[in-house]
Amino acid sequence: MIEVNLTTFELEVLDASRKLPVLVDFWAPWCGPCRALGPVLERLEGAYAGRFKLVKVNSDENPELSQRYMVRSIPYVIAFVDGNPADGFIGALPEIQVRAFLDRLLPGPAESERRRAHQLIGQGDLTGALAALRAALRIEPDHDEAKLDLADVLLNRLPCAPDPQQLADADQALSSVGARAQGEARYGTLITRLETLRKAATLADLDTLQAAVSAQPDDLEARSALATKYIARGELEPALEQLLEIIRRDRNFDQGAARRTFLSVLELAAHRPALVADYRKKLSLLLNR
Repeated sequence: MIEVNLTTFELEVLDASRKLPVLVDFWAPWCGPCRALGPVLERLEGAYAGRFKLVKVNSDENPELSQRYMVRSIPYVIAFVDGNPADGFIGALPEIQVRAFLDRLLPGPAESERRRAHQLIGQGDLTGALAALRAALRIEPDHDEAKLDLADVLLNRLPCAPDPQQLADADQALSSVGARAQGEARYGTLITRLETLRKAATLADLDTLQAAVSAQPDDLEARSALATKYIARGELEPALEQLLEIIRRDRNFDQGAARRTFLSVLELAAHRPALVADYRKKLSLLLNR
């Protein structure tokens, strides 16, 4: 347990909660229930062996924090997860109720492995991250977020293009997620990536396709294949240019597949909002001329 104030709150609470849950106990020395709850929280911090972090804020000495988090009565305990308040309670609850609160809040073994995988990804240890995600799925085979994370690492983060086994593993993960996860934009992006990588593996090499397009600008099959190759390589801007050119020359080519692929590439480029805005405008101008 540590005492924090306005100066240290961001580091000790908000930043720290991105690694594990942080319980913030708003208290004051004159508050009898606070003195009763404090030892319970400290005892449980030890009992849970590092699964959460406990900090205390003297509400009298830190009115800015009390106002920010609408502390009206103390003791007031707020749990922070990923930099945001996630849950809380007011009053000196008995230990059994505080334990129940913690058990609802803290991640289970599978989620703990998933969070460890995220830390390993941040450290550049992709092999360790894959092992942690597979461990999570052994513990909880229906953990859809872990499946999406696994597919993401296999399809997007490894330094080399995925081999057939990696594609098969990603396909297995994505094909087994539930309906709710399938509704996420992330799922659609990963499916697009998987299909593109599979298709790209069957096409001629990049130089050959570039030469074919240069020699025959109206060869829209070659342009489509070239765009697929660019997408597989993560070169989204040249892929979008090729798709725009197909739409410019024949809007109905392959039953409008170029436009659908164009929109899928914009989803892949969501981390580049300026590029997405620019190419949405280009597509709109082309379709409305």
